Amino acid sequence: MNSPSPPAPDDDPWLWLEEVQGAQALDWVRARNAESRARLEAWPAFAELRQRIREVLDAHDRIPGVTRRGEHLYNFWQDATQPRGLWRRTTLAQFRQPQPEWDTLLDLDALGREEGENWVWGGATCLGPDYRHCLLSLSRGGADAHVLREFDLHTLQFVPGGFEVPEAKSEAAWADRDTLYLGSDFGPGSLTDSGYPRVIKRWRRGQPLADAETVFEGRASDVAVSVSVDLTPGHERTIFRRAPDFFTSEDALWQDGRLLPLSKPADAQLGFWYGQVVLALRSDWTVDGRTWPRGALLASDAAAYLAGRPQWQMLFEPSASRSLAGHATLRSGLVLEVLDNVAGRLEERQFDGVQWQARTVQAPSPGSLSVQSLHDPLVADDALAEQYLLTYTDFLTPESLLLGRSGSDQRELLKARAAYFEASGMQVEQRVATSADGTRVPYFVLWPAAAVADGQRPTLLYGYGGFEVPLLPAYSGSIGRAWLARGGVHVVANIRGGGEFGPAWHQAALQGQRQRAFDDFIAVAEDLIAARITRPDKLAIKGGSNGGLLVGAVMLQRPALFRAVVCQVPLLDMRRYHRLLAGASWMSEYGDPDQPAQWDWIARYSPYQNVPEAQAMPAGTRLPAVLFTTSTRDDRVHPGHARKMAARLRERGHEAWLFENIEGGHGGAADNAQRADMMALEFAFLWQQLSQ
Repeated sequence: MNSPSPPAPDDDPWLWLEEVQGAQALDWVRARNAESRARLEAWPAFAELRQRIREVLDAHDRIPGVTRRGEHLYNFWQDATQPRGLWRRTTLAQFRQPQPEWDTLLDLDALGREEGENWVWGGATCLGPDYRHCLLSLSRGGADAHVLREFDLHTLQFVPGGFEVPEAKSEAAWADRDTLYLGSDFGPGSLTDSGYPRVIKRWRRGQPLADAETVFEGRASDVAVSVSVDLTPGHERTIFRRAPDFFTSEDALWQDGRLLPLSKPADAQLGFWYGQVVLALRSDWTVDGRTWPRGALLASDAAAYLAGRPQWQMLFEPSASRSLAGHATLRSGLVLEVLDNVAGRLEERQFDGVQWQARTVQAPSPGSLSVQSLHDPLVADDALAEQYLLTYTDFLTPESLLLGRSGSDQRELLKARAAYFEASGMQVEQRVATSADGTRVPYFVLWPAAAVADGQRPTLLYGYGGFEVPLLPAYSGSIGRAWLARGGVHVVANIRGGGEFGPAWHQAALQGQRQRAFDDFIAVAEDLIAARITRPDKLAIKGGSNGGLLVGAVMLQRPALFRAVVCQVPLLDMRRYHRLLAGASWMSEYGDPDQPAQWDWIARYSPYQNVPEAQAMPAGTRLPAVLFTTSTRDDRVHPGHARKMAARLRERGHEAWLFENIEGGHGGAADNAQRADMMALEFAFLWQQLSQ
């Protein structure tokens, strides 16, 4: 296939749709929204399904996600009565109760009404060990850009004259009670080409922000700079980091008034744990005559490392089927989250002062496991230093939250969610498809009750395949109610580009090898059809963000395989993606379209540049119907991608629908009502298309 020539911007008749708040563009969006609503709300079960999804999202038995700070567990909670949410806290003793007593710290609904703003919670950064002073992140409508405002947890008020940062994609850390390290939009030249901080300043209380001292700078071509401050007694460290691209970084330790560069492979992730340094490798690394494999986790004495004499020990060794998904830190060591053929496993690594000891932990399986430490290193004689929260779920098992302890397989059940659909008779099957180059690609099939492989089932295939993000087994009450309980088959594809099998699985589909991710997804679709799980006119695909690019590309490459497509907050115009919002930060994933050699392979799949005229397609073939969903307030992936693609498809004679939420950020929705509405629109579209 010949590559399209890179078009000049004025060759794009839909370029004006990139004007996010442009009057003409928004009028066009509102017209598309009205068309989509009229069509999709006409599905007879729409209102009922939206309500049933809303019940799941607002359910009071949801397990509160908590963060420990000192004596308290902090949580942000949204439901039907508090759509924008409550920031609140409780104690572990209370959290153990079926109905904990929570202390409300901030009511975002009340704050929004009082200030006339549509505030969406973005998190809190609090200064230990007393955790009185916090920087709250609040965004308008769910955008990544946010304001920072200092909040006092004793008075439960914003601090008069306290630290406050205007709306920007800011990066902040407490140096001490009266000093911040801040990366933000300080004016021309202070941001990277990706729109993130390039400069970090030291800002003292009461000092005009314009007078804050610059202490660290990156380059305009970097993704971003950042800073982390560790206040652990005896191990205080401040580390500055510049990220030249999405997967590499250069780290420097602030020591004795100067920056000490930290030696590591560019794409490795470095961290400190008390007197140890921990290194996660993304590429093979040969040092001192030994090669450590990509995907490994290494550790060394920190003092020896800083002196240039590290003695590395391997804490985790990957294999073809096993990869490290993450780790949590306790006082005695680490708890590792391991993936074994896309099933979660737990392992411990305890440090005896000289050597690391390994232990396999007996834990629920074969679903997903997630560990969160309860250890707070700023608390003296911490009673929770060896305890952690463990979450388990799989496709048919609602989440449960357990309290675990290092060195033990015994756990206390703290919380468990109710079932939101009848799962009896449903089954989960892990299958393998063979991709175009012979690679074996696993995928999960969720069968509704009494289903058989007769080729008649409406089937929804979901994928992502990018940025080393794995798709793991997870329970979804919304999918259960909207799809499985209505007789649909749900499929999750673990294609290359994701992180299911570590860095190698991701790197196999990077940049010029991107087509492998698309081939993997196509292979899963073909396998579903060959196994008579479904047939093309009953098969739909769905993906969001990078997954939106995935489904946008494969629907054009193999249109005869699919009947319908849901394309959420997508990248689609790969000629201009790096010039829109945060797009420049992803060039290490996709490549640089301004480089002719790289544009040559990007152009072969870029959806916006490859839309055919309907009348030029072979007789008897057509593109599947597609619904694009996006958000006006998405300041990460530009809504222009979805807008322009919908316009181009319609212009060229294809069936394309668009629904754009006026707020919601990259998640597409700002509260549960908007989330339920968006999901109901998507499922209405799918049922309408696959029932024809």
